[in-house]
Amino acid sequence: MGGTPLTVPKADLGRTLLKLEDVSKEFPGVKALSNVNFDLRAGEVHAVCGENGAGKSTLMKIISGVYQPDGGTIFHNGQPARFASTLQSEAAGIAIIHQELNLVPHLSVAENIYLAREPRWGFLVDRRRLLEDAGRCLDRLGVSIDPSRQVRTLSVAQCQMVEIAKALSLDASVLIMDEPTSSLTEQEAQLLFRVIRDLKAAGTGIIYISHRLDELAEIVDRVTVLRDGRYISTNDFADVTVDDIVSRMVGRSLEDKFPEPTRQPGSEVIFAVSGLTKSGVFSDISFEIRRGEILGFAGLMGAGRTEVARAIFGADPYDAGTITLAGETISIANPRAAIDAGIAYLSEDRKSQGLAVKMPVDVNMVMANMGAVSSSLGIIDRQRQRSASQRYVDLLNIRTPSLNQPVRLLSGGNQQKIIIGKWLFRQPRIMFFDEPTRGIDVGAKFAIYQVMDELAAQGIGIVLISSELPEVLGLSDRVAVFHNGRITATLVTRETSQEEIMHYASGSGRRGEQE
Repeated sequence: MGGTPLTVPKADLGRTLLKLEDVSKEFPGVKALSNVNFDLRAGEVHAVCGENGAGKSTLMKIISGVYQPDGGTIFHNGQPARFASTLQSEAAGIAIIHQELNLVPHLSVAENIYLAREPRWGFLVDRRRLLEDAGRCLDRLGVSIDPSRQVRTLSVAQCQMVEIAKALSLDASVLIMDEPTSSLTEQEAQLLFRVIRDLKAAGTGIIYISHRLDELAEIVDRVTVLRDGRYISTNDFADVTVDDIVSRMVGRSLEDKFPEPTRQPGSEVIFAVSGLTKSGVFSDISFEIRRGEILGFAGLMGAGRTEVARAIFGADPYDAGTITLAGETISIANPRAAIDAGIAYLSEDRKSQGLAVKMPVDVNMVMANMGAVSSSLGIIDRQRQRSASQRYVDLLNIRTPSLNQPVRLLSGGNQQKIIIGKWLFRQPRIMFFDEPTRGIDVGAKFAIYQVMDELAAQGIGIVLISSELPEVLGLSDRVAVFHNGRITATLVTRETSQEEIMHYASGSGRRGEQE
């Protein structure tokens, strides 16, 4: 792959590509947008910020033709427009990278990138050109993914890169990026930012949505804030601070990003892994968790963090190694064995692996412990189910209209709390949190952080897997750094830095545990 730049539409920099005036959208019982104004210029990155439920995704779906507005006007290239479908918006030069992955698992990476747009040789798909074109898109992003590989074999972060390549392949004049870095590491995000700068220079207008507010300074020209479906403000990014944006998003000031720890980690080791190995994936993984401790897993995409967690949970097999819980060596052949032993795993892909999104809150809450709400004959006691569910809804302050609410209608933060509640109902001893705040707003993040600290204070061992180094440093007591399937260092959080973690994550050094 030669790294040829993607062609992008030419435009006069600063020209208004898109303008929305007094746009409104209402769903049954919910006013999602109320008289929202927004505009996008050629050659700029315009960030749209707001908490979950602020209306950001609804606004983007209106622009891209997924939803029709109930009121207001959309202007595209100066002319009134209304897109009845995503095909119409794409034909007009508008592409969107959705926050939720929208790929076909059994198709190849190349087939997903050019789905329904495959290059043809007569009536047949030109597979050689398909793979070459897809390869150039991926090469432009700086990622090493075989375009012939099936999507179902990729990690979440790799799937995110495929989604980005898919949108860029459209050569759009308006590109909507909804949480594009949510599952990317800092290094991978920098590759994306480089592509964004190239697109800006060529005249593409980019609408950028991200809960990682610190990254906005890298690429954003203007920022619009929404709150509760209403327009709050638009400013040049240089004229506001991150604290200003947060204050407008939540309607109040947030002094601290992380809660003051209530836990006091002891010296007692409650969980240990020794020599865990899976050929070609990870090798000789060894670490310990002490009572009341949060252990961070840091590393770049493909370093093996999630793979190790899945092996410990019994979701994937491993070749060698021992796992010790409360001083006893345990054998884990499948997730049921891990659950019975008291190990919980909160997947990085909560929608497909952590929740039954079409089912209500109370069903999801008891899903990992159905026996506790069933009779001896296996018949579910609805009263016990609702009582248990309500207990954790109250405990975790989950915002839902009722226990009957389908989980898919809740915000990302509340969905994550339901998964936590589901596992707490099992009373676990060890909990793996894999990217627990992916796609979650700043207010909900703080609530999740508080829950994790409180769980550790109760003596539960916590492993935090996160691509956000500030999150790892802000929450964990120690950090195990992964590189190429190995732990290259275990660092005491208060004695280390992002720079040192990246040093070991990139394979520049290797050392044992630091006391």
